[in-house]
Amino acid sequence: MRALVCSRFGPVGDLAVEERPQPAPAEREVVVRVEAAGLNYPDALMVQGKYQVKPSLPFVPGLELAGTVLAVGAGVEAWGPGDAVMGTVQAGAFAEACLVPADRLMRRPVAIPPEVAAAALITYGTSYHALKDRARLQPGETVLVLGAAGGVGTAAVELAKLMGARVIAAASSPAKLDLCRRLGADALIDYATEPLRERLKELTGGAGIDVVYDPVGGASAEVALRATGWDGRYLVVGFAGGEIPRVPLNLALLNARSILGVYWGEWSARSRQASQANFARLAEWIAAGALRPTISERLPMAEVPRAMLDLLERRAQGKLVVVP
Repeated sequence: MRALVCSRFGPVGDLAVEERPQPAPAEREVVVRVEAAGLNYPDALMVQGKYQVKPSLPFVPGLELAGTVLAVGAGVEAWGPGDAVMGTVQAGAFAEACLVPADRLMRRPVAIPPEVAAAALITYGTSYHALKDRARLQPGETVLVLGAAGGVGTAAVELAKLMGARVIAAASSPAKLDLCRRLGADALIDYATEPLRERLKELTGGAGIDVVYDPVGGASAEVALRATGWDGRYLVVGFAGGEIPRVPLNLALLNARSILGVYWGEWSARSRQASQANFARLAEWIAAGALRPTISERLPMAEVPRAMLDLLERRAQGKLVVVP
């Protein structure tokens, strides 16, 4: 089978498509024919050795997939060859076939094509967990989404709207903001040209933001935290801007603010039942058309290094999907 292989931690351009033996399932494992795999910012970090998880070398990157079951190992009763599935893995999705623990798979509804499923798992899973479980978002509250045109950003805009919030989307170009507007954002901020602090004060009438969803970090983080009102919740989702901000902790004391870490991957492993329930709800919304993943590009494995660079340099919009 063909697979995209990382032989050493380093530049994403070092990745290469190689022929590898098709995996055989061990006990409680499933081999899935990969029909689509989502490309995420953590994939690029992992290849560089900068992610919190470091797979043993060599490894095949890729954290989420959708496809069809090819074979099952001993002790697997829930799945059989031909079943349509989707799921997440520690690595391995950028290949024609992938070994997946049986309990990491979910049934893929017939109404959800493989590319849509692969575009939805991590972005929607992360954003729904962040807004629902961590921030406990309520209808009528105001949500600020930073990096709102990226993969998790677009998911956060859609979900916050679906959950009844007023959404302020912040991004770095008119084209990105146009995407956010089409996703339903109520207000837009171009923080490449507009003063974020003043615009937030203007848009909230000085009352402040209820929830900040921040997958970017960097210089905007403290400004956004200061813009939260009483009982404001600041969600730490990631650091796509490259800089991990250092904020004065007295800001948490003022206005009884909460700074909440969002580590969806670990949470979903520790709380499988709650995670499955979240995914069931998301699948219902996607099947009904209430959520529509923004797939900006479908690409073959050979194009993944270039696409990873686009993610790292924040050129990508929405979700990129690899089609082996």
